[in-house]
Amino acid sequence: MSKPQIKAFVFDAYGTLFDVHSVIEKCNELFPDKGEEISKVWRQKQLEYSFLRQLMGKYTTFLEITKDALYYACKEAGVELSEGNKKELIKSYLKLEHYEEVESVLKELSSFQKAIFSNGSLDMLTPLVDQSSFGHLLDEVLTVDEVKQFKPTPMSYQLVLEKLGVRREEVLFMSSNPWDIAGATSFGFYTAWINRQDKVMDELGVKPHYEYRDLNGILEHIE
Repeated sequence: MSKPQIKAFVFDAYGTLFDVHSVIEKCNELFPDKGEEISKVWRQKQLEYSFLRQLMGKYTTFLEITKDALYYACKEAGVELSEGNKKELIKSYLKLEHYEEVESVLKELSSFQKAIFSNGSLDMLTPLVDQSSFGHLLDEVLTVDEVKQFKPTPMSYQLVLEKLGVRREEVLFMSSNPWDIAGATSFGFYTAWINRQDKVMDELGVKPHYEYRDLNGILEHIE
């Protein structure tokens, strides 16, 4: 396969640039020995609720979905979520740790367009990116909130083309989420699955064009 002529490197945020499970420490602080369980279910329900709301035609922001998913996760774990604890945990989602190679990779891509494209709403993404060390290296932070269509719908990915002024075949889209990679590949982007946890790709009839352990792998496209 010949290398595509990429003009825009587009990154999913959660799980790709930022570690969603860096909230475990705060969860354990508030609910001892329940942190890993709460974090896992919180993320699972966060995704499920975005998919289900898309199917039901009941769009709401990712912040509201994140709050609902947290409430469910705590209820399933058998702990009571006070208003104060909820605020602390939501705040922790605005301060997620980023993966160690992110900043250095973005610096290497200085001559290309670089954007985040996320299901997250700006009330979550803006503080998250601002507290990171690499926000200044990004050209755009794009959210599905503009079209009120969650990924992986085709209409959501269309936003990238409109905002960045590129064609589908000029985009390399990175995500650690197999469902997101499937959606972006189906839409017509070149895709790189950042398979940080050595997972198995979902069977959805499409495969990523590339697969890497971390973001350093994408640098082969600028050589």
